[in-house]
Amino acid sequence: MSLISQNARTKARKTQRVEDIKEPLNHEEVEDGKDSDDEALKAKKRKREQSEMQQVREMKKLESFLFGSLYSPVEFGKEDNEVEIGDKKSSDLFFTDRSANNVLSVYEEDADISEESDDDRAAVQRKPVWVDDEEEKATINIANVNRLRKLRKEEDEDLISGSEYVSRLRAQHVKLNPGTDWAQIDSRSKIDRSSDDESDEENEAALNQGNKDVDDILRTNEDLVVKSSSKLLPGHVEYSKLVDANIQDPSNGPINSVQFHRNAQLLLATGLDRKLRFFQIDGKRNTKIQSIFLEDCPIRKAAFLPDGSQVILSGRRKFFYSFDLVKAKVDKVGPLVGREEKSLENFEVSPDSKLVAFVGNEGYILLVSSKTKQLVSTLKMNGTVRSLAFAEDGQQLLSGGGDGQVYHWDLRTMTCMHKGVDEGCINSTALSTSPGGKLFAAGSDSGIVNIYNREEFLGGKRKPIKTIENLTTKVDFMKFNHDSQILAICSGMKKSSLKLIHIPSYTVFSNWPPPNASLSYPRCLDFSPGGGFMAVGNSAGKVLLYKLHHYQHA
Repeated sequence: MSLISQNARTKARKTQRVEDIKEPLNHEEVEDGKDSDDEALKAKKRKREQSEMQQVREMKKLESFLFGSLYSPVEFGKEDNEVEIGDKKSSDLFFTDRSANNVLSVYEEDADISEESDDDRAAVQRKPVWVDDEEEKATINIANVNRLRKLRKEEDEDLISGSEYVSRLRAQHVKLNPGTDWAQIDSRSKIDRSSDDESDEENEAALNQGNKDVDDILRTNEDLVVKSSSKLLPGHVEYSKLVDANIQDPSNGPINSVQFHRNAQLLLATGLDRKLRFFQIDGKRNTKIQSIFLEDCPIRKAAFLPDGSQVILSGRRKFFYSFDLVKAKVDKVGPLVGREEKSLENFEVSPDSKLVAFVGNEGYILLVSSKTKQLVSTLKMNGTVRSLAFAEDGQQLLSGGGDGQVYHWDLRTMTCMHKGVDEGCINSTALSTSPGGKLFAAGSDSGIVNIYNREEFLGGKRKPIKTIENLTTKVDFMKFNHDSQILAICSGMKKSSLKLIHIPSYTVFSNWPPPNASLSYPRCLDFSPGGGFMAVGNSAGKVLLYKLHHYQHA
């Protein structure tokens, strides 16, 4: 039996059954209309309307089955006896739906589709018409090509199948080109397609609740999706150049210090032009907030106290300055009682904001209270002091200098708890500890940077985890970012001499510094508290600002 004749018989049967149904319904309505009240009439009228709507939907399902081949791939190779309607197979292909007091015959496949959502039905209909078998056989090396490395899910992943490669490319495209709002299905239409058994009041309540949720989202600037912290992959670091941080007020001299405030929005920049400048960093305008001029002190270094209440400033003078951010007041401190140092230009602030450690003469380290600005204690090295770094939340201090050794000081007892030789170092010029205190880096005047495990170093192991030899001139500055995945090292004696080191693998990012842009002579840098921004101060008086895309927050 052909499909057309089958359809004709089905329609004839359906028409006859519908007429058989309508006659008793109309007869019942006449009789009931005489005996029942208005409530019963309304109920029956609503019941009849539902029955007619159900018939329309069943007709659309039947049409979808008959002409579905226009919208979905055609399957070839089926024999005629598989679709012929016989006494044996009719019960399998048809079923009777009596849910709406009407009798209509539809295919079971349509019944299954009716239970699926519109999205699921669209997904079924949008199957690819043609599939390339070679995709499964082909293999792609995504580690060798630079522009494909972002498709990796694991650090050591290299070969993937062709189909997996296509899937990841599609996912990357969707990530970079999100859909537009006007192309999305309206929320009201979704509610209208819900079950007909729901009352109008329930639909309206659902719509109002949806509008309320949208309004709540639009009232906040918080991230709708907070990505979990993930590991930074080696090789390439994704970044973009932003407007200079001090674009509204560049310095007339070299930039010696840049640092982000703990709120990640405020940035200080200082230099030899004797000005302390504050900028509000947003990556677009970087508005200047305030500047302070120190007439008698070219600023060599400036730093926030970790609690964000003060800024310590120093130069080649016997005194230093303290700027109170709350009171907007500048205080001049010094000379320190009992000391004859002519320069306090090099210092470090403890993580607990209690102490400021200054580099003194003849191997002395001067510990000054950040609250009283008085000399608290002194520590003495065998050689000259050139670099300092705090650890253990301010309970320990590391120092290095002219004797090529790294000292560990216990600030609770003011004693030296350990000292060891920095391998291959003659003169130590820079020290930096990771935020957690697990690692520390030691730089020398030859450009060598040794990275140590601090616990192993204290235990007597002298061998560094890794020796970085990418700089050829004196190491002037080093800085770990907030999660210790990046170590920045720079030298102010050579142009663009700034390297970013991937800590888990202890390798240098090959695409930094930017090949087409000059950093001039980098002198200092800082990472924002969330790692999203990196500011670099150079000898040209500019503070270059970069966005690191791996980190979602500033």
